[in-house]
Amino acid sequence: HASIAHLTSSSDYEIIMPRANWLSFGFVVILLALADTIASAADPKPDFNRDVRPILSNHCLKCHGPATQKAGVRLDSLVVAKKKDAIVPSKPDESGVIARITSEDAEDRMPPAESGPALTPAQVKILKDWIAGGAEFAPHWSFVPPKQQQLPNITSAQAIDTFIHAELSKQGLKPSPEASKSTLIRRVSLDLIGLLPTPSEVEAFETDTSPDAYEKLVDRLLASPHYGERQARHWLDLARYADSNGYTVDGARSIWPYRDWVIKALNDDLPFDQFTIQQLAGDLLPNATKDQQIATGFHRNTSFNEEGGTDPEQFRVERTIDRANTTSAVWLGLTMGCAQCHDHKYDPISQKDYYKLYAFFNSADEPSITVGGTPELEKKINEMMTKANEWKTKGDQDEAKKVEAEIKKIQGKIPTTLVMRERSTARVTHLQIRGDFLRKGDVVQPSYPSAISTNVPAAKLTRLDLAKWLVSPENPLTARVVVNRAWQEFFGRGIVDTENDFGMQGSLPTHPELLDWLAVDFASNWSMKKLHKRIVTTTTYRQASLARADVAAKDPQNKFLARQSRLRMDAEIIRDVALSASGLLSHKVGGPSVYPPLPAEVFAFTQSKKAWPESQGEDRFRRGMYTYIWRQSQHHLLTTFDAADAQTSCTRRNRSNTPLQALHLANDPAFQEFAAALGKRIEAEDLETDAERIDLAFRLCFARNPTKSEKERVTTYLGAQTKAAPKTAWTQTARVLMNLDEFITRE
Repeated sequence: HASIAHLTSSSDYEIIMPRANWLSFGFVVILLALADTIASAADPKPDFNRDVRPILSNHCLKCHGPATQKAGVRLDSLVVAKKKDAIVPSKPDESGVIARITSEDAEDRMPPAESGPALTPAQVKILKDWIAGGAEFAPHWSFVPPKQQQLPNITSAQAIDTFIHAELSKQGLKPSPEASKSTLIRRVSLDLIGLLPTPSEVEAFETDTSPDAYEKLVDRLLASPHYGERQARHWLDLARYADSNGYTVDGARSIWPYRDWVIKALNDDLPFDQFTIQQLAGDLLPNATKDQQIATGFHRNTSFNEEGGTDPEQFRVERTIDRANTTSAVWLGLTMGCAQCHDHKYDPISQKDYYKLYAFFNSADEPSITVGGTPELEKKINEMMTKANEWKTKGDQDEAKKVEAEIKKIQGKIPTTLVMRERSTARVTHLQIRGDFLRKGDVVQPSYPSAISTNVPAAKLTRLDLAKWLVSPENPLTARVVVNRAWQEFFGRGIVDTENDFGMQGSLPTHPELLDWLAVDFASNWSMKKLHKRIVTTTTYRQASLARADVAAKDPQNKFLARQSRLRMDAEIIRDVALSASGLLSHKVGGPSVYPPLPAEVFAFTQSKKAWPESQGEDRFRRGMYTYIWRQSQHHLLTTFDAADAQTSCTRRNRSNTPLQALHLANDPAFQEFAAALGKRIEAEDLETDAERIDLAFRLCFARNPTKSEKERVTTYLGAQTKAAPKTAWTQTARVLMNLDEFITRE
């Protein structure tokens, strides 16, 4: 390309033509035509989804989109854009859009100064070239069903790697080498089960020279009962799980059986389509089992206002809104909540679409059920719980409390949980004008978003229909959204960076073909374990995470994955690794939430003076996910290390880096207890020298042996502590190791 472009420059003709007497005029014409073709190939027509839509969405659609059409101009489809000559296909100079974005008159220029800066010359050129090429509007990429993709012609051991390596080649990058075995076993153990590997497990893996050693390790972790615990924590963030009702009163609730249902479902590898159906509509399945009813606790995780003098209907509506918003975020990756008060400003989601989704949940009652005891006793308690809920719905909290007090007397230790149950008589759903439940608009029936589904059912739809549609081939979003979140868990960011927004304002996929390939493959069996195994057995996942200058220069955010990413662990996993290293960890799975040590001052500021009966015995050392969650005053480990707030669905946690985190690890009473236990564990081993004990300490904390310089520094520190306070020397040494960045980082 470069040589031909050089040949066809005008200055070169004067030199070349006289000297090359064999170069006929006809050949020059051919060269010129070829140069034009190459120039055209090098500067292709703008791709609508990649190049044009982001400009329209970011700069135009807020005022000229689905919700608002200033001056009657709408730019989200060619049909409506042509009406005002805003876009005249093939004629950019006659298109009003081009005239307005290039106007030198500040009053006339679009977008207006108060809305943002003028478009850049490059953006203007994209729009001109797009209109000149016919101004074709393509469907939004995520609203088109994923298609099976042909694998790139790249030699790789695994299908996923072919897509990654092909894109790296385009970027002029090469993948990083594989991480060390000690790093790999620590990484995949933390990602799949959320616990550190033991020194014996590390040694066994490092000495296993068989070609399938890593695959065997992965299979063992996938089969562990702790796999369900680790993966459930991700899902419970989406479910906004908490052990209290929220708002000012923030009363206690019993819903931990739902949490245990999630753990078991993931351990059993319940297909994701069934996982979805049971949580959204388990009560509507024929002859619904107790477990299927418990599963509907997903949408009972909403906050519940117990304050006196409130309007029960207002907060029932608030809970229903939350259910519609959460369903949209978790399964569709869309911000449908933006259409609660008006049509969505960017996405083709009308306010009527929103209330059609809302209608699926509008006729659900909110009872509790028992999950243990004799059938007769369960029936009696369930009847009383229904009565208590009826009093609450009527706004009579005093009568509800009387019934609940009676329940507690006969209930004893029989656990209960919150579930959904469809009313015998459906409520009528109205569009709410400006989102005000007192201002009723048109009556709407349950239905799917019109931008995604063109199916207009004849019969009235139920929550069960919605659940089935979400995991049907007709819905193009669910499989993409789920595999994208799984990718995010293992690499720190999704193939679509805006994991909560697959709409017009969301990011484009960095690897669109890979995303579709994963989605199609996942939807063929809906197995989360198979999906996770596919990802963690790739060479892409197994790369070292060491920083590289070439990657920093060409891909500073590591979007194309020329290396792995170092990730600060989640709050609960930080507790879990400390328990793992110290040897205190309880391996018990499931059961009621517990109360690990917590400074008494933490709850002193709360209005209702919540109880924190510090757990003793085994419960004191349960995994972080079993910590009791008061919505209005969470355990300080959770708040310090960016746990979900349990108020709304959390699709990705923040990862902050603050001095308070280091102070917490160094000084919190619980972590001092862990350090003391780790110190005793090291001392208790039948080892002859401190050098051997230091090696063990590193293997317990980091799954590796120390470097020479690390060993020297720790030996010096240990010696100083032994002289100052010999009884606590190993505790203080353990405290230092547990406060290192590497200890709370997944490499």
